[in-house]
Amino acid sequence: MSLEIERKFLVASTGWQGRSVLSVSIRQFYLANTDKAVIRLRIVDDEEAYLTIKSAVKGSTRSEFEYPVPVEDAAAMIDMRQGLVIEKRRHFVPWGDLRWEIDVFEGAHQGLVIAEIELPSADTPFAQPDWLGREVTGIRSYYNADLATRRPEQG
Repeated sequence: MSLEIERKFLVASTGWQGRSVLSVSIRQFYLANTDKAVIRLRIVDDEEAYLTIKSAVKGSTRSEFEYPVPVEDAAAMIDMRQGLVIEKRRHFVPWGDLRWEIDVFEGAHQGLVIAEIELPSADTPFAQPDWLGREVTGIRSYYNADLATRRPEQG
């Protein structure tokens, strides 16, 4: 079992642009979203796919299990999803000793930009770039599993 220790922030400006060392296109959808676990399929650049199971715990730390699956299998399961397909471009931005992942949402959530940082431990200090906005760690409405259940105009 692995733990995901992640902090999430809204992005307040475009200051991160030009610092990205890589970007990928992501389509992801949810097969289950319960009060105990979230089961997600993610297709990256139409070349790789992953099944991820995460514990549904509030806060910055939760259990995470991830397994590669054939892209064709993942694509075939899209019709089994609950809710919307989340579409986004993820940009990887090194900052200090760590790396930010900037998700620029497309499709139903176009205009939303969220920065995430995975930490080795919950108390790891990290530099907060000036392009970060409000922290949204633990606010369910900013998690992809919740975004898949509603369009932005639904609140």
